Parts: sequence; structure tokens; C-alpha cells
Amino acid sequence: MTETRRVALLARPGEACERLRAALAEAGGEIVLEADPSTLAAETLRASSPQVVLIALEPSVEVALDRFDSVLGDPSVAVIFDEAELAARRTGWDAARWTRHLRAKLSGSDDVLPPGREPEHDMLPLPGRPPSPGQRDADVPLASFANEAETVAPQVPSEPVVGEPKRASIFGELSLVDDAPVDTTDAAATASNEAADALFKNDLEDLQRRIAAMDFSDAPAAASAPAAVGSAHARGAVLILAGIGGPDAVRQILTALPQTFSLPVLISQRLDGGRYDRLVQQMARATSLPVHLAEAGVVAAGGNIYIVPPELGVAESDNTLRFVANAPLLAGLPASDSAIFLLSGSDPATVDAAMAHAARGALVAGQAPEGCYDGAAPNALIARGGNAGSPADLVQQLLKRWPA
Repeated sequence: MTETRRVALLARPGEACERLRAALAEAGGEIVLEADPSTLAAETLRASSPQVVLIALEPSVEVALDRFDSVLGDPSVAVIFDEAELAARRTGWDAARWTRHLRAKLSGSDDVLPPGREPEHDMLPLPGRPPSPGQRDADVPLASFANEAETVAPQVPSEPVVGEPKRASIFGELSLVDDAPVDTTDAAATASNEAADALFKNDLEDLQRRIAAMDFSDAPAAASAPAAVGSAHARGAVLILAGIGGPDAVRQILTALPQTFSLPVLISQRLDGGRYDRLVQQMARATSLPVHLAEAGVVAAGGNIYIVPPELGVAESDNTLRFVANAPLLAGLPASDSAIFLLSGSDPATVDAAMAHAARGALVAGQAPEGCYDGAAPNALIARGGNAGSPADLVQQLLKRWPA
């Protein structure tokens, strides 16, 4: 039986506090303290002996958190942040999803799926039900569903129609328009489709033969080897892309990084309010490494963490990696000596560019979808052959590639 966790809820009175209180009750948390952090004494929080502290963030709350560092910095206390504005307007399906996420955090599990569900990136939405977070904006691998449909088609009961041609495929019988007849008698169209299929197959086989015959003797050094000291090119960086649900995973990664980690860590976290200075303060509590707000012209120094606003990117300059205004972030990384992590809530549109970097030697991985609040990008990465893991797994990959 799962142990009930003792939770301190720090939130100003209002809709956000009420919704978080209800979510905690449904998720199985025992609320031992509920208080407005702007007026709460640090001794009172410490005396409640919480195992988990849930904080509804807003400007007046953020400035009050410093006095709770002795509790929030305790490694035995799990700290969960939520934006008060988001919490206040979260209803219905989003509220249920957040409750699952919270239940997983309270139980120490990485699985935020509903009971009895398979991983969401392997499922199609049912009619009338919104898609799972892993399906929104992600490319769905239709071939797998087609193969499954072909397998189960003979088991589907049906009433044969007099004169109906032999059923070759379940998809040959479906129409996007109700009651529209399907023309299966056009032999010319059938022959044309078969010819197109044969041509595609020949082209694919030809491409495979050409790839197999290519000479890679002049290819760049193996991906596992970081750039040599004194290289003519700038060293790379670790780029962490995240959005809703991502701060928890980012925090876990930063907490696990040793002080001797050699690469700069760039965090591109999508925020509704755009308060990146607040994110700097939040992440500084999670790590022993220095955390900065990136600024144009500043060099990305190894062993430092940078919160990167959306208007900044990076570029090589004088054998260093600098932050540049109105420049690409992902595309500016030296691929052969960089890592790219796609966490919960990151933009699926970045997956293709990330995989292009992987082909040039970058370490590219996603957060395991079952631990994501919004797994669209990690799902899309997996569909393209990428790998994924828990935040702890991702840190181990980093330290294997770049030992501290």
C-alpha cells in the first residue's frame, strides 16, 4: 500500500489554493499545513515536518521563499512548484491530468498515466475524447495502426453485401463520407497504385544500396569523443528544452549534476508569463552550480547554468559560444560536442532539428513519456528513432559522455 505523504501547501488564499487543495485530497496527500507563504514563519513550516512542499508561485510568493531555504533545500523534502495563474484556471481534463501528475510525484513514481492505460504515445484518441498530451502536435506513426487493423480485420463481424468484391483490406472498405460507395472496380486505378508502390519499393532499395556502399573513412570523429582541448571550434553545451510540466524534470537534472560538470547548461523553458528572472531563482535552489539569466554578448562558460529567454540564441565567436540576440538556439550549438534533451512540454517542432544534430554527433534524448505532463515532443522523438529516459537516466548519459 502506498504511504500517505505529509504535504505543506503554500499558496495565497484564492482559486489557485482551493484547486490545489482539492487536487492534493484526490491524489492522496495528507495536508499538514496550508498557509500563505508571504506571512508564514519559517519555524512554522519546519515544525510541520512536511515530506512534500507544494508551492503556488506568483510574484508576491516568489520574493518570500528565501526564508524557507532551510526546508526547501533539505534533500529529504520534495518541492513541487505550480504557477498560481495556471492552477486557478485548470479544469476538467487538464485538472484530472494534473492530479495524476501530482499523485505520481507524491508516490515517487514516474508514471502519470491513468490506471490500466498503456503508454499514451501508443494510443489513438477515442471519438469524443480529447487526445492525450503525447498526441497533441505529434506525428502519429500510422503504419503501426494500419498493420494492427489488418491483423484484427478478419475478426470484425460483418454482413456481406450481394455482389461485394472480396475484402482485401479493412481500409479498402472505409470512407470519410458516410454512406459514400467505394469504387473497387476501377482496374486502371488499381494498376496505377500497384505500379507506384513498385516504383517506391525500387527507389527505396536503390537508396539502401547506395548508403551501404558509401565510404565513411573521412567522416568526423566518433560521437562519443568530446571536442579536444585546444580545438579550433567552441565547445558545445547541454541544451534542455521544456514547457508545461518541465520544471520538475529540469530541477531533478540540475540537482544531480556535480559541481565539476564541464559544459555550460542552457535551459529553454517556455513560460506563459515570461518571468525568466523568477525561474533563475527557482533553479538556483536546486543546484550547487551557478545559475544566470542569459544576456546577449555573454560567453556560455562551462560549469554554469543559463536560463535562456526566447529572444536569445547562441553562436560561435572567437572559439567561444556566446549568447546572441535574435539568433537560433538549437541550430547554433556545435553538434559534435553538445547534448539536447526534450522534456515535458517542449515544442514538437524542434524534434527534426534535434535529430539532425544527433546525426552529426550530438547526444539527443527525451524525457520518458510516462513521466511527462505533456509528452508530445518526447513521443515524436521516439517515433523518429530517438531514445528517452527518466531525468536520472538523462544525467547518467551526460556523465558517461562528459565525465565530471
